[in-house]
Formats: sequence, C-alpha cells, structure tokens
Amino acid sequence: MTWERSEAAFHKKEGTMNAEGTEVKKTAGERHILLALDESENAKRVVLYVADFLGGVPGFRVTLLKIIPEPPEDYFENDRARKEWIENEREKGTAMLENFHSVLVHSGFRNDQVSTVVKLKPCPSVADCILEEQQRLHCCTVVLGRRGISRKEEFIFGSTSSKVLHSGKNCAVWVIE
Repeated sequence: MTWERSEAAFHKKEGTMNAEGTEVKKTAGERHILLALDESENAKRVVLYVADFLGGVPGFRVTLLKIIPEPPEDYFENDRARKEWIENEREKGTAMLENFHSVLVHSGFRNDQVSTVVKLKPCPSVADCILEEQQRLHCCTVVLGRRGISRKEEFIFGSTSSKVLHSGKNCAVWVIE
C-alpha cells in the first residue's frame, strides 16, 4: 500500500465522536489527541507539553480525560458514603480538567477544540479504560505521564503508561516524564 492510499484511507473517515459521545464532523487532516490525566505533577507536565508543542497549530483537537475507577460495592460502610466519595471525586476531577482546559485555551487552542471527560468506570486497569476511550473517540494519539515508579515497583504493580504504550492499537502514544 502506498503512502497516498493509506493517507486517503485515513482521511476517508467522515465523522467521529466528541467527548460527550455525539457525532461531530471531522475536517480533513484534523487530529484528535487524548490526554489521560490525574492529579499528579506528571499530568501537569503532559498538559504543558501539549500546550507548548501544539498550542495554536491548526488541525488539532484535544480531549482531557480523567478516569475514576469505580470502587467495589463493599469498599464503603454504606451506600451514602460511597455516593459522597464518588461525587467528591467527580468534583475534583472536573475542577482539575477545567483548569487544564484554560491552560490549553491560553496556549492557542480554540475553546471548541478542547473538551473534558470525567468517567466513573469499573476498570480492570486504568490503562484499559484509557484505551477504551481512545477507541470510542477515535483519537490518533494518547498522551499521558509516567508515574515515576521504580523498575521494581513497575514489575510488581504494573505501569499504566507501559500498558498503554504496549497495548495501544491504531494510535501513537506519547509518555511525558
């Protein structure tokens, strides 16, 4: 397959989903980038890197994603405590993403080029949930931070960035340290 044919096949896809799950028209050459974020310093570096690297460059859209792994039913004393924890996590995630949204807009992205998603999901692993969202949103690139754990800890506990890097299909993966 020649480059021209594969490039044409890539651009043939007419629509894609926005962060809210509704169909949006995709312009030729537009790239959708997923930033998987948490409350760490590495997440801040991810946003600043993308802002510096792509801010103001035409043809890019960004979705900021915060995954909240759904806790097991028996993790809390009662349902009320569970609901309070979930609501608190959603509020913190929403506030964090709104802050990151403004950083990207100030770097040159238009407001409508940046969307935010806070997802409460039962996750076998956070990496699996990130890749699920990447596929659902048809993102061509996933950007995430490296947690900064030692090789020994990574071997024992696993690494989200490592799993996304090795399991991601049909996308580029940028790991920012």
